[in-house]
Amino acid sequence: MLPQGVAESIGQYRFIAFDVETASSAAYSICQVGLACVDHFGRIDTFSLLVNPRCAYSPFNTQLHGIKASMTDDAPDFAEVLLALFPLMAAQPIVQHSTFDQRAVNAAAGHYGLDAPPFVWVNSVTIARKAWPEWLGQGGHGLAHLKKQLALEFQHHDAGEDARAAAQVVLLAEERLGRALVEGLVPKARRVSPADAAR
Repeated sequence: MLPQGVAESIGQYRFIAFDVETASSAAYSICQVGLACVDHFGRIDTFSLLVNPRCAYSPFNTQLHGIKASMTDDAPDFAEVLLALFPLMAAQPIVQHSTFDQRAVNAAAGHYGLDAPPFVWVNSVTIARKAWPEWLGQGGHGLAHLKKQLALEFQHHDAGEDARAAAQVVLLAEERLGRALVEGLVPKARRVSPADAAR
């Protein structure tokens, strides 16, 4: 399920930006996940996976991201996806733009009777506010506004593209504030080693 180059690099990334799309307003209804894996030199490996949400699609959500039931009927469900991604995601901090992605992952895990995964979550909105405080009240720090202000090129509401954009926001914030300051915003939580994660 993981691309070969990514699978071979578990534990070697600085952080992973993560995004989900959902089939409906229910947080657990994840139908796509996207990951942007950032190494110590700023290189980004990006990939996305379709997920079978095991529930009906909302027309509003399909219009937003373009994913419909026929596209995910043969895709793995979230329980399978989480099992495959866990060793990668547990090995370093997970960047999300806002807190929706963490809520969705925890909701989906609960929906399948699984514990919420012990990932170290980082909110790139918080980092963006530190880097560009002048945008508070002037468009804010959502991805749509940051896309315009930072000249980012990505297709909004595609999980892989949004994850890559969140990763780029962090890297640009580091250019502005310094890498040490941004890394200081990462929660001081225990990170699971790749060996432990694979068990």
